Amino acid sequence: MDPVVTDEQTKPTRVRRRASRAAGPATSAAADGVAAPVDVPVAPKRAAPPVRTFTPVRPPPRRRPHRVLVAWVSAAAAVLAIGALAGCLTVLVVQHRQAGAEQARDQRFVDTATQTVVNMFSYKQDNIDESVNRFYDQTSGPLRGMLGANNNIENLKGLFRSTNATSEAVVKGAALEAIDPVTDNASVLVSVRVTVADIDGVNKPSMPYRLRVIVHEDESGRMTGYDLKYPNGGN
Repeated sequence: MDPVVTDEQTKPTRVRRRASRAAGPATSAAADGVAAPVDVPVAPKRAAPPVRTFTPVRPPPRRRPHRVLVAWVSAAAAVLAIGALAGCLTVLVVQHRQAGAEQARDQRFVDTATQTVVNMFSYKQDNIDESVNRFYDQTSGPLRGMLGANNNIENLKGLFRSTNATSEAVVKGAALEAIDPVTDNASVLVSVRVTVADIDGVNKPSMPYRLRVIVHEDESGRMTGYDLKYPNGGN
C-alpha cells in the first residue's frame, strides 16, 4: 500500500535567510525593520615621507695669515697715512702763510700811501725843514723827480714859513685799488681832510681831498710814494 502524501509534504521547503548586520547594538532603524547603513571601509592615510635633513657644508678652514707680512703691510699703510696727513697739513700751513704774507704786503702799500699824504700836508713852523725832508725821503720815481727839480724842496719850505701857519692832515679812508705785478706798483685811493691854523691858532675850515697815490716796492722790499694823482679833488 502506497503511502499517502499530503499537501504539506509536497510543498517545497523555503530556506529562511538570516539578516546580517554589523556588530554592535541594534539601532532604532534596524529595530523598525529599516536597513542599517553599511560602514564603508576607509583607506588608511599615507604617512608623510620623512623630512630629510641636510648637513650644512662648512667652508674649508682658513689659512692662518702671515703675521710678519701683515705687520709690515699695516706699518706701511700707517706710514703712508701719516705722510699724507703731514703733506696736507704742510700745504695748509704754506697756503696760510702765503695768504698772510699777501695780506701784510697789501696793508704795507696802503700804509705807505697814507703816510705819504700825511707827510705832504702836515707841518709846523718849528719843524718845517724836518717835515719837508721826511716827505721827500719817502718818495721815488716821478714824484721824487718833480720835487728835486728846480729847487722845489727849498721853495716849498719857504712857502710854508711864509704862511705863519700849521697844517694837520687826517686820513678818513684808504683802499687798495690794484697792484701791477710787473712793476711792483700799487694804486691806493686815499681820502684826507686838511685843517690849517693861522699864527693865532684859529682853524680855518678843513678841506677834503681825494688822491690816488702810486706806491712802488723796490727789490729790497722798501716802499715809497712813486706818484700822486687827484681823481676828483674833494668830497
